[in-house]
Amino acid sequence: MVEELALVVTRIRDLGGDIRAITLADPEGEALPSFTAGSHLGVAWAPGQRNSYSLTSSGVMPHEYSIAVRRNDSGRGGSSWMHSLGHGACVYATSPVSAFAPVATATHHVLVAGGIGVTPVLSHVREALTWGRSFEVIYRFRPGAGAYADELSQLCGERLAMPSDRSAFDELIDDVLTDRPLGTHLYMCGPAQMIADVAERARRRGWPAARLHAEAFAAAGDAGGTPFRVDLAMSGSQVEVDSDVALLDALIAAGLDVPHLCRQGVCGQCATPVAAGDIDHRDSYLTADERNGGRVIMPCVSRAAGERITLDL
Repeated sequence: MVEELALVVTRIRDLGGDIRAITLADPEGEALPSFTAGSHLGVAWAPGQRNSYSLTSSGVMPHEYSIAVRRNDSGRGGSSWMHSLGHGACVYATSPVSAFAPVATATHHVLVAGGIGVTPVLSHVREALTWGRSFEVIYRFRPGAGAYADELSQLCGERLAMPSDRSAFDELIDDVLTDRPLGTHLYMCGPAQMIADVAERARRRGWPAARLHAEAFAAAGDAGGTPFRVDLAMSGSQVEVDSDVALLDALIAAGLDVPHLCRQGVCGQCATPVAAGDIDHRDSYLTADERNGGRVIMPCVSRAAGERITLDL
C-alpha cells in the first residue's frame, strides 16, 4: 500500500550537468519503508502536482532515500522546485513504488543506462552486489554529464563499460546481445529513442519480450500532440483534449477523480479502462501484451491515436 511520507532534506550534492543529488530522511531519524531496486518516489512539489524520481540508495532497511534531479527549465516546474530546496526543507512524497524491478530468477542482468537513466540502474547494482547476482552495466552519457560514473566504477569494477561514442555503444550492445547466457534479462533506462533502438536490436537477435525491461526518462508533461475527443461511456458526456494538454489534466478539469501519482507513466496509478479507440501509448508501465490489447491507457502521458477515444468512466 502506498503511504504519504513527510521527509526532510539532509544532504545536497551537485553532480554536474544540472543534476543534483538530494538525500531525504524521516524528521525523527526513524527507519523508512524498504524498497526493491528500480523503485521511485512520487514527490509533491505543488498542490495536485507530483514528479517521480528514482531511488539511488540501498533499499534494505533504509534510514534515508537518495534521488537525483535533473533541472529542466522548460518543464512544469517540479525540477526547478526541487533544485530550490535547502538543507532541512520538508518534502512530502509517496512511499517507494516499484515499476522497474529486477527479475530474481534471471541468470544474468544486463543494465543499460543513458544519461539520467543511470539512477535506477545504480540501485540495481547495489541490490545485485548485496544478493550476489550476476550483472554488467553499459552506461552512455554526454561528455561532462556522467552522473555517478565514479561511484559506478568503484562498485562495478570490470563489470562497467562506458562507451566513448555512439558507434562504440552500438557495437558493444550488439556483442552483448549475441553472447550472453540463456535466461539473461535486459534492463534499459534513459531516453525513449535509446530504449527503442536497443530493444529493436534485442528483438532482431531473438530476445523474447519477457526478458526486456524498460523505463523511459522524459520530462513530466511531455504528453502533448494532436487534439482529440474523449467519450465517457458511463456518464455519456464528452471531454475535449487540446494539443498541449495531458489527457489526465483534461479529465481532472472535467471533474473526474482519476487516481494518479507520478505523472510520468511509470507508477501505474492512473490506469484507466478503454472501451473503444486506438491508443498512443507513451508509458513505461504496461507490458507489450497489455498495449496490444488496447484496453487500458495511462492518461498522464498517453493519448488517443486518432480523433476520439471512449473511456469506461
